Amino acid sequence: MESRIKLLGHPVHPMLVMFPIALFVAAVIFDVIDVAGGPGFLGELAYWNILVGLIGGVLAVVAGAVDLLAVPAGTRAKRVGVAHAATNLGVLLLFAAIWAVRMAADNRAAGGALVAIEVVAIAGAGLGAWLGGELVDRLGVGVDPDADLNASSSLRPRPADRRLGDIR
Repeated sequence: MESRIKLLGHPVHPMLVMFPIALFVAAVIFDVIDVAGGPGFLGELAYWNILVGLIGGVLAVVAGAVDLLAVPAGTRAKRVGVAHAATNLGVLLLFAAIWAVRMAADNRAAGGALVAIEVVAIAGAGLGAWLGGELVDRLGVGVDPDADLNASSSLRPRPADRRLGDIR
């Protein structure tokens, strides 16, 4: 099943998910170092990483939702896709709650309890990533139907694309 939203021939959803994941992981690392006695600016930096990660996560959710809606009902791919979406939405909600607590605090640093929640959220992100891999690698969701080891570049039009009225 081919992805519905593409940029230069490649699915947009996997392009977008790497940013919030990286920002959230960096935030957790910065918070762990801060809580362990590292420089105080790391807590502030983690706070801003979470905010930007949330913005990127919302964009990734939109692109993923478009693809998920195209997966046929009653398939294993739909069940795995819904689990993938629910898991990653849970991660976003946890980080949104962490960000809101920090926004309301006198300083932006996280204490031990928030860092523990962040670690749980990162574990959830790992599960969500595994489910996403299952969708692509095992179930072929988002994969170009002409994919093979010798496929032409995604930047080259396919012969069918040159026909009048062929919409992809």
